[in-house]
Order: sequence, then structure tokens, then C-alpha cells
Amino acid sequence: MANGHRSQVKRERNAIKDTRPSAKLSYARVSVQKACFVLDVIRGKDIESALGIVMYNPRYASTLIEKLIKSAAANAENNNGMDPTKLYVEECYANKGPTMKRIKPRAQGRAYRIEKRMSHITVVLNER
Repeated sequence: MANGHRSQVKRERNAIKDTRPSAKLSYARVSVQKACFVLDVIRGKDIESALGIVMYNPRYASTLIEKLIKSAAANAENNNGMDPTKLYVEECYANKGPTMKRIKPRAQGRAYRIEKRMSHITVVLNER
């Protein structure tokens, strides 16, 4: 059991806030594996080079991640007062979201299941 009253424990847990600028896209209609192909390339890069990589990447996930990077950079500038030239992608990851199940009719009355996967993509920036 934790020490203190339940409200005190919750207050201490909620006091630890991550102040790094970030942007999150929930329920993106792209699988985690396909999103991670793009995220692995931009991890650790500065904002200009990350945007350059994402802009000329032919994958569908790159258009979503481009918007996320721009949104996180705007959050850093407006909310945290950070210099946009010093920003870099500190963390970026995709978590599994819900899966839509669909049915595809096949031969001789059979039905195959099609799983349309979703993901939650997060981009966290920081200053060098």
C-alpha cells in the first residue's frame, strides 16, 4: 500500500508533468508497423531535416507525421517559448489503436475477415 491518503497519492502522481512540447494523433488509419517505418527515420533529427525527410517520403503515414511535427513545433514556440531553430525530435512512437473488423465474401459461401488497423502516433520535441 502507498503511504498517505488516496487523494494525496493522486496529487503527487499528477504533479509529475512532462513539459516537453508534443503532438498526438489518435485513431490514425494506418497500422503501427507502417507508421514506424517513417518514425524510425526521423527519430533524433532536427525539425528542418525531419520535415524534409517526411515531405519527400512516398508513404501515407508521412503526410500524417508531417502535420504532427508542424503542430508540435507550433506548440513549442507558442506554449513553451522555445526557439524553433534549436528543436529536434526527441521521441516519436506509434501505439496500437482499435481494429475495425470487416468481412470479405469468398468462394463457396465462405467469408474472410479483414482487419483495418488503427494507431495512436505521438511526436515529442525538445531543445538542443
